[in-house]
Amino acid sequence: MNKVITDHHVCTRDKDYVFHLNPHLFGLDGSTEISGAGVTYLVAKELCQDCIDLTYLAIVGACGDLQDVKHCKLQGLNRKILEEGERAGVLKKQIDIRYFGRETRPVYKLLQFATDPLIPGLTGREDACISFLNEYNIPLKDGDNWRRWIDLKLEEKRKIVSEIMKLLLVKGFGYKIAARVLGEVYILTKEDEGTELHDAKEFATMLNATARYGESEVGLNVCLGDRDKWFKKARNLLRNHRQNLVNGLQLARDEGIVERKFLQYFHAGEGIKDTIVGIVTGMMLSSGEVNTNLPLIGFANTENGDVKVSARARRELADRGLNLSVAMQNAAEALNGVGGGHNVAAGATIPKGKEEEFLEILEKEIKDQLS
Repeated sequence: MNKVITDHHVCTRDKDYVFHLNPHLFGLDGSTEISGAGVTYLVAKELCQDCIDLTYLAIVGACGDLQDVKHCKLQGLNRKILEEGERAGVLKKQIDIRYFGRETRPVYKLLQFATDPLIPGLTGREDACISFLNEYNIPLKDGDNWRRWIDLKLEEKRKIVSEIMKLLLVKGFGYKIAARVLGEVYILTKEDEGTELHDAKEFATMLNATARYGESEVGLNVCLGDRDKWFKKARNLLRNHRQNLVNGLQLARDEGIVERKFLQYFHAGEGIKDTIVGIVTGMMLSSGEVNTNLPLIGFANTENGDVKVSARARRELADRGLNLSVAMQNAAEALNGVGGGHNVAAGATIPKGKEEEFLEILEKEIKDQLS
């Protein structure tokens, strides 16, 4: 390997001049301080000083990688990129409810699918969310249109947030969990309000929907500025993605969650696409229908004959020592597979037919971590 030295940093390249630029090699946490999108932006800025207006793509990438989750706001180099975007007038941060869908979901749907934290008695229960809004005299519709979070008056927003926090505290979740209802959200100021592009999290979800179905060209063209042909295609893919997630959740319910002592799991077979089984696993864990005190493991068969494994856990387990990245990596490598990820969200690929053996190894890893 040849070495390319820039200041006091070292990057490597092979004989084909492929460079490897990894924030971890520079003493940065690539799971919280800067994402791949952020690194790409920094490289682009060195090549072209006029590209500061592209900061919003770095922030969309950071939110897509959930780098705002731990502290309910972006930190590290992400913060500096955000500040550049604010100075350029393309980004704005504000304190608001952190639940997904502020721009596009009806309010009752925002509450129904609320996670981090779950809302006791509301998450996963559509009827209960509608009754909750009716109880506090918050109209569901404005004429024929469902009201979204952005359509609510400030007093209505305050009432909803206050009551959610009360529910959490009464149910014993504690102030630290209740405070996570509010946090920073990131607005793309040049985009139209009420679209999937106005909020960084929703923009990231749209891009995710294009890539997971082999249509990354669509997302690329949206990032390049298309708001007509490619944007329409992206929206169609997002609608299809959402329907697939609904179908995936139902399949997981039908298959049933098998609970063991230190984990729980379901096997979707070919019923859930391997590229979205991780999302379905996370949604299932947050549905209020499964034991949130155990990590949830989802299996799905891949087209090449292997099995994709996705693991999700609540952050409280990570606070007790759980690291799914390490556990999944060790369990997969023991079976000649590969694995890794983050402490509360990780994945692996293992040989088909090795699922039970994988679960036994993984459960021992989790037991050792939590003990």
